[in-house]
Amino acid sequence: MAYNSLAEFVKAIEDKGNLVRITEPVSTDLEITEITDRISKTEGGGKALLFENNGTEFPVLINSFGSNQNMLQALNVTDYDEIGVQLEELFKELAGPKKNILEKLKMLPLLGQVASWMPKVKQGQGVCQEVIHTDPDLGILPILKCWPHDGGKFITFPMVITKDPLSGIRNVGMYRMQVLSKNETGMHWHRHKVGARHYQEYKKLGQKMPIAVAIGGDPVYTYSATAPLPDNIDEYMLAGFLRKKKVELVKCITQDIEVPADADIIIEGYVDTSEDFIWEGPFGDHTGFYSLADWYPKFHVTCITHKKNAIYPTTVVGVPPQEDAYIGKATERIFLAPIKITMLPELTDMDLPFVGVAHNLTIVKIKKDFPGHALKIINALWGAGQMMFNKMLIVVDDSVDIHNYAMVAKAVGENVDAENDIHFSKGPLDVLDHASNKLAFGSKMGIDATVKYEEELAIENVSIPLEKITEAQLIESIPEIHAANVKWYNQGVPVLLVAANISDKKHFNKFTEIIAGLDLLKGLKFVMVTDAEVDVNNVGVATWIFANNIDPKRDSITVEATKDSVAKLVIDGTRKHRKNVGFVRDWPNIVTMDSETIKMVDERWVKYGLGELIKSPSIAFKKYVSDTGAVFKHGNE
Repeated sequence: MAYNSLAEFVKAIEDKGNLVRITEPVSTDLEITEITDRISKTEGGGKALLFENNGTEFPVLINSFGSNQNMLQALNVTDYDEIGVQLEELFKELAGPKKNILEKLKMLPLLGQVASWMPKVKQGQGVCQEVIHTDPDLGILPILKCWPHDGGKFITFPMVITKDPLSGIRNVGMYRMQVLSKNETGMHWHRHKVGARHYQEYKKLGQKMPIAVAIGGDPVYTYSATAPLPDNIDEYMLAGFLRKKKVELVKCITQDIEVPADADIIIEGYVDTSEDFIWEGPFGDHTGFYSLADWYPKFHVTCITHKKNAIYPTTVVGVPPQEDAYIGKATERIFLAPIKITMLPELTDMDLPFVGVAHNLTIVKIKKDFPGHALKIINALWGAGQMMFNKMLIVVDDSVDIHNYAMVAKAVGENVDAENDIHFSKGPLDVLDHASNKLAFGSKMGIDATVKYEEELAIENVSIPLEKITEAQLIESIPEIHAANVKWYNQGVPVLLVAANISDKKHFNKFTEIIAGLDLLKGLKFVMVTDAEVDVNNVGVATWIFANNIDPKRDSITVEATKDSVAKLVIDGTRKHRKNVGFVRDWPNIVTMDSETIKMVDERWVKYGLGELIKSPSIAFKKYVSDTGAVFKHGNE
């Protein structure tokens, strides 16, 4: 069933007890973010919040996708796999061989059904144009300033609609928009995105680029704008499939572009491709770190239209998990079927852990049939759409439950030879990756954790049983170690997670030599090193920081096996700075709320009607940030 409006979706989740209305006056500067961050990190993601008293006429809806319950409600299914099954059945029906004319005729109803999902432009105006502002002022909208060191207020849930000027094919993407003035914003599309490609085509033609930004409407529209679709596949076609009803579009008032007729708010405008880029950012991003300021196009607003009684949906991103984690989980489940059907039928499941922030870490399992099969999977996925941004990819056998991370760690410990089963490559990275030497380009690591065929084994496969160790033993043996998580190691998994004081590359090399020479660590295979401040007993947080902070090949040292010691891989997940040879980029701070806002929200918590006080998640990360804005500064810089 399709939702006829965002308000209808709000009612649906409220009826199920998954939304809280907050009538207490709140500020769009930081306060809403701090409240939402606390709720979104509760078990299961927390409820959606509707801030009805924010200084504008538009209620703010946030965390509406911030749980599996609400995400499933938005997609109108009880299980994500329902969508995958539908896609698989549809593909088989459309692509399967037809023996005779009768079987071909049987296809007609299905083709008619597919046609009913295609977007359609209708005449006249839509409800999204009930109120028209031809002298537009973005100040009428409750746009949030999310984090203390953000460059300003940002529209965070926009569906940015563009068209290829040559083919006319539409794209709907989600690119943050920093408010610069009453009628200007930044347009933060990364170089790999379709919107950026459309921009380049308009620039070649010397033309202004018409753009419309839709906000709200059926929540499926918003989800579809985030989906990793191939180029030239209309996101509104996906939306039509998901809602089983075509998306009706209407012409904009001031731009030659179409928008969903039932959206809540439309912002019309253009980018002048002859203009210089503007300085945009910083922004507290979904990696949990600030994405630092850079140059992006300027968007000129020519008109704002909206429904009467419109709702302003928005989101906050930062240290995971937050609302975007549940959007990513839906994508993981929905797009597994197309990958299996079109590329890798041997791939049986996929998991993108919340701590991997979509592109840092992926785990897949396969039905392995031949030597090198895992390598085939690794290479294929790194060449597939947005998987090109993946930094670490682990492949395990079909018998492993990849949603049980302890089981995955066990498979890695048992099946990986650090000398032979770790494979490095280079390629594009997400623009938000801050650890690579060069923007959006760096190394990747593929880990073959499958059970090996004889042809895949080293000539001599050294195996040494683990002797139990204590954290105190490690700290005494290696002065650099501040803390160590030895839990998995003492359960037979040859992996250590340590927090250490590492000053530079030479120091890390020496640190690795000491580890390699310790008799008590002869059976150790992997060491993940983080900064001394990191709580390594919180494996999720430590893994999140570690994965963000590495360029896998640059930061890894492989220690060769000897007759009485297994091969080891030691990876430096500490911050890099200008003392590290070859690294000259600014290093971002972790996204945290300022102390004044935390204190204010603590004092007002009872008034929000959100139950027992939830402490600020930011407090745990204060020791990890420097008091230098969005950019981290070491003490000696």
